Amino acid sequence: MGKLRVGNAPCSWGTLEFTAVKGEQNGYSQMLDELAETGYTGTELGDWGYMPTNPDVLRAELERRGLVMLGAFVPVALKYEREHAAGIAVALKIARLLAAVASNPKPFIILADENGREPARAQMAGRVSPGAGLSESEWKVFAAGANRLAAEVLEATGLRTVFHHHCAGFVETPEEIGRFLEFTDPKKIGLVLDTGHFEYGAAQAGLSVVDALACYGDRIEYVHFKDCDPKVAARARVEGWDYFTALRHGVFCELGKGSVDFPAVLRWLAARRYDGYVLVEQDVLPGMGTPRESAQRNRDYLRAIEPNFS
Repeated sequence: MGKLRVGNAPCSWGTLEFTAVKGEQNGYSQMLDELAETGYTGTELGDWGYMPTNPDVLRAELERRGLVMLGAFVPVALKYEREHAAGIAVALKIARLLAAVASNPKPFIILADENGREPARAQMAGRVSPGAGLSESEWKVFAAGANRLAAEVLEATGLRTVFHHHCAGFVETPEEIGRFLEFTDPKKIGLVLDTGHFEYGAAQAGLSVVDALACYGDRIEYVHFKDCDPKVAARARVEGWDYFTALRHGVFCELGKGSVDFPAVLRWLAARRYDGYVLVEQDVLPGMGTPRESAQRNRDYLRAIEPNFS
């Protein structure tokens, strides 16, 4: 494997899509400055309107820092057919912006369930019980919406869609990820493997991210590097925390301080001759820590375990 490129995301500076964990955010200019200063060369868009939505302005902001746009997170309540058309419209709006500033590699639409929308799923994050998921008919609706969105984005903009499994949504556990992939068309939609979300959502099944690589490798097109603190995760299960409480307690910690076997993931990427980006994510909420310093420590950790990170 040659130089493996590494990016970071607005969520590492406290910009998350969840209203339940909103707080004061660093402005996009400061975030991009600090992201570039700490050695990252790619980013994602963040919430619509956080970064400029004029493509000429956005392109200039990226180019003057030597950054590429890697993708945008698009949550859609895919369980409900009535939500599909509006979700597709949002995805197309975002995809057109991404396509207008695209470089190499092309950015992804990062589709996800509207995680956290349903309190019952947010409450059981990290400990989803059997039978708490979608019915057969709901899976068909869910997957049909994902397939349709990905097809329309590809036709309109030439961009691929990857699905983000995510705690507090209906695609969290290994079984649910497998069901999603079973019901969706690989020609239309791939998978972004989020290492931290997998570790948190799969622990009760006794599985780790290494198992995810073996199970879903053919569908993985993009990788999010996020770590999971096993002590916080265990406490969340014992005390019955919902997803947002676990976030506030730092369930997604700095890289190398949790349970994710990042060297194993890197070996897998090397064997696959993966030539895309990996994107670091650490949900540093307002008041939790110092985003720039965490970003630097995460970057230093990756250099320590893989000198070929560029």
